[in-house]
Amino acid sequence: MIELADIFCRYGEKYREKHPHRMLPSHFRAMQDIEHCRTDYFGGHTFQCDNDQCAKYQYSYHSCRNRSCPKCHGDQTKMWLEKRRADLLPVTYFHVVFTVPQQLHAVIYANQKLLYGILMREAASALKKIALDPKYIGGQIGILAVLHTWTRAMLYHPHVHMLVPGGGLSPDGTYWLSSREDYLVPLAPLAKIFREKLRTALQKADVLDQVPPKAWFIKWNVYAKPTLQGSDQVLEYLGRYVFRIAITNNRILSINDGQVSFRYKDNKRGWQTKQLPANEFIGRFLRHVLPAGLSKVRYYGIFSPVAKDKLNTAKRLLGVDPEKTGNEKKDPEESQDHSKNESEEPEKNLCCPYCRKGRMRYVGIIQAGRYSKSSLQRPISRGPP
Repeated sequence: MIELADIFCRYGEKYREKHPHRMLPSHFRAMQDIEHCRTDYFGGHTFQCDNDQCAKYQYSYHSCRNRSCPKCHGDQTKMWLEKRRADLLPVTYFHVVFTVPQQLHAVIYANQKLLYGILMREAASALKKIALDPKYIGGQIGILAVLHTWTRAMLYHPHVHMLVPGGGLSPDGTYWLSSREDYLVPLAPLAKIFREKLRTALQKADVLDQVPPKAWFIKWNVYAKPTLQGSDQVLEYLGRYVFRIAITNNRILSINDGQVSFRYKDNKRGWQTKQLPANEFIGRFLRHVLPAGLSKVRYYGIFSPVAKDKLNTAKRLLGVDPEKTGNEKKDPEESQDHSKNESEEPEKNLCCPYCRKGRMRYVGIIQAGRYSKSSLQRPISRGPP
């Protein structure tokens, strides 16, 4: 199978040489990590078959843990789901998506570290404001928000996904107010509130004059639909959004003569195939690598880390014991600490893949950082060191 790492290894150096001033530090880091993921660059463990007639070695390399890497999200997703399971409320949940008009895309991309946070904050603020209206919910809701920046064809399209419980805590904190199971809040007024809040925030950030005036006079869109009710499937539903990246390896079809072919799903036409020059493909992907230190998952309302008491109150009102669930808030999705790789427990007593008789025994560590940064300029070893 063709991997994103193969494209970076083959064409990444030319891209870096051609666009050194267009790349953020996070772009260089993502390319380096993805190129070296599960190679001896990050170290690993060595195993040997205990069958004397075989005695062959096997090497297990560590992953890069970069949040943009398409190979590093399986374990992260499981860890995240386990952490968030403690906050699950036994109510219907809603999937809400906030988008912005194309006229704002350029200014948002030019000010990513500032405006991504503002985009998420104002979307949550708009939803919290309309939810407080007694005509709809009349209470304090919880919001788990995830930032995405792409379309399925990897074009730039910043938007915010949210998972919202159907209801909220009353202002005095004495009872739970449930929403309808098929309806959260009216979307047209919500979109208008979001538009005005974002406009005010951009003015305070001194970037409003960079936005074409037309953006404030066209229709803004907010999408919402109910998901599953009070089950682990609710978290698994959003888990796909938390760790999704612009493209996965199984969507890359081929690399031929400097052209990369990949598939994507169009809502109207189904699965489509697109071919791009490698340089353009890499550029599209890197546009969705977030700046270092930017949190793409945030919590608002009663899900906020500072609202632990309110969440516990909501749990008790809904018949859930807070003492049995806890409220751990540290997210594995933000972890990119490569030093943790060295402490990973090696798998033990695996059947030998060569002779099928012996067992693979752990015999030693492969030290990380065997190569310097100049190793990006030479072929990467994906086999034994």
